[in-house]
Amino acid sequence: RKQMLEAFVTNLGHYNEGYLDGEYLKLPATTEDVQALLKRIHVDGVRYEEIFITDYETDVSGLHDCLGEYESIEELNYLASLLDDMDKSELIKFEAALAFGEYTGSVKNLINLAQNLDCYEYYPDIHNEDDLGRFYIEEMCTLEVPEHLQNYIDYEAYGRDMSLDDNGQFVDGGYIVENGDSFVELYNGRDDLPEEHKIFAYPEPEKSIRDTLRQYQQMIDAAPTAARSRPAQAHEER
Repeated sequence: RKQMLEAFVTNLGHYNEGYLDGEYLKLPATTEDVQALLKRIHVDGVRYEEIFITDYETDVSGLHDCLGEYESIEELNYLASLLDDMDKSELIKFEAALAFGEYTGSVKNLINLAQNLDCYEYYPDIHNEDDLGRFYIEEMCTLEVPEHLQNYIDYEAYGRDMSLDDNGQFVDGGYIVENGDSFVELYNGRDDLPEEHKIFAYPEPEKSIRDTLRQYQQMIDAAPTAARSRPAQAHEER
């Protein structure tokens, strides 16, 4: 199966210093995947902490343009997981819903859209008002037309009226319309993020760095004792 979503994660500090230090992260990912990538792009959580996303790769039509530079890796991971769980027909409907354009302004909206596809009807291979008019009359039986009058029907005009009534849209590949079901926002922000998608973590410090930090701490802890002993020595010398 093709990869649904990849994000090119970039070291912001290095970018501001004038060079690109980044790599694609395949989503959904694990904490270990994130830590390994951050290590390779020298984001250590100490000297370099900040990242941003310079590009996306996705096979989901229309998704690339909905994503920004400073998205949460964890929210993207959740979205990628939802996309990964979709079958082909659900993915096609999701792409149509992206083109419909109502819930595409943030990753939060996209997560909710992925969980509310039942609110839409998608009819493939209906490309224009004439197709729509014929579909509604012949397939949906919205209008009874005697056989001897079928050649006199203005299917295009009927399709145009139905499209306006539906508030539907022709998108690449078909026609999409809301069916009246309630759109329920199941995801309201980071507090609703499932535990398995809380994957962002800086790399573990190298052993040598840990040892150095420990030595610094020991020096700091010892400093007040040394400082207290100095005046006494100076007094004895006098």
